[in-house]
Amino acid sequence: MAKMKYAYNEAKEKTVKAAGRSLKISPKHAVEICNVIRGMDIEEAKAYLDDVILMKTPVPFKRHNKKVGHRRGLKGWPTGRYPVKAAAQVLEVLKNAEANAEYQGLDSENLKIIHISSHRGYVIRGWTARAFGRASPFNTTTTHIQVVLGEA
Repeated sequence: MAKMKYAYNEAKEKTVKAAGRSLKISPKHAVEICNVIRGMDIEEAKAYLDDVILMKTPVPFKRHNKKVGHRRGLKGWPTGRYPVKAAAQVLEVLKNAEANAEYQGLDSENLKIIHISSHRGYVIRGWTARAFGRASPFNTTTTHIQVVLGEA
């Protein structure tokens, strides 16, 4: 597999990295989740994502939010959703980054999300049957997620 470059290039001795490649989640949902948890402590971010998975806390959708309903519990922004599948995948990448930090000997109680981003991955091409023997494209989008944690 080719070497992956991170969007965050600042080299520090007290940082760890983790990435999720070609995750079968929506890039739009991943971007909105990353925007919310950027800058949070690792425990706070994990608790937030657990609440999203349990559909207790919505994720505010700030871009491309036409016809997105309002949700109770959002402060400063009315529209939001509960992207459960994307939140579960981002939580797995965060747990992986935390395990990398423990392996490198960093204090896992004091970790903060320095950088988190998501990018569109490749598209898995597919087809679905239509009437009269025809077919229409039915594609699956993938997403790449990058996380950099550092000691606060």
